[in-house]
Amino acid sequence: MRLARQQWLETQVKNREEKIPPTFSFRNAQGQEITQTKLEWLERKAKELKINVPLEKDENIWYGHEAVEGETDSTTESLVKFEYASIVWIPVFCPGQPIVWVSCPKLLKRYKRIAGNTITTDPPLPYTSSKTLTALTLDGVQKLFFNFGFLTIENPQQDLSVWFPLGEQLPAVVVADNEIAMIHDMALYRQSRAALEKDEKRVKNFFNTEALPEGTILVFPIAIREVSNGNGTAKEWKPFGETKKTEIYLGGLESIGFGHCEITLKGV
Repeated sequence: MRLARQQWLETQVKNREEKIPPTFSFRNAQGQEITQTKLEWLERKAKELKINVPLEKDENIWYGHEAVEGETDSTTESLVKFEYASIVWIPVFCPGQPIVWVSCPKLLKRYKRIAGNTITTDPPLPYTSSKTLTALTLDGVQKLFFNFGFLTIENPQQDLSVWFPLGEQLPAVVVADNEIAMIHDMALYRQSRAALEKDEKRVKNFFNTEALPEGTILVFPIAIREVSNGNGTAKEWKPFGETKKTEIYLGGLESIGFGHCEITLKGV
């Protein structure tokens, strides 16, 4: 939304026959030169020209306005608030599958609480598997092999689609609450990275990274404060335009492939 607002402001300023400079700065009341971003300069110029940004292009209406140097009372409260994301299912390598999505009753209870009345059943018992999971059968008992050992399936071939946010029927298994921490630790993606000296092939610095594996399913609640348009209808939040799904980067290290997420909005 921010890029759309910047492009719209740039078009409006040009339509007023205002020249957009190559660099962006202004002098404050103390005579100091303050460097700005292009968007900050466009916002200041739009205020001078009394240009009002349409609601559908103004992310400040929904997410609040940040502090502006030299201006008092420039911050505003956001209408949309996001909670922390919670893991629902985490993919784990499993010989013979090769990937199995794993959860536990405690994580599924949390998901049910977030999903509200869209889920009416109780979380499945530990050692329940989905219909699409084909486990190894030994002496009439289905077993999965993880790096820490065998796991016995006590309730095989159950419909777990209601416990997936998009209603998928993925190969999945529910384990006990006291086992999920060990499985999460086993599934994390880990990598050590090094920075080299510019003038010689010598390590300058290094750091370790940990990341959730690709395919991890998370859920987070969104709170929206209802505000009227003035004609009796509520303002409608459309962060992705007319669609409910998009791909977005969250967090850092996107240059090495981290943080690439597919976001789907449900119930908003």
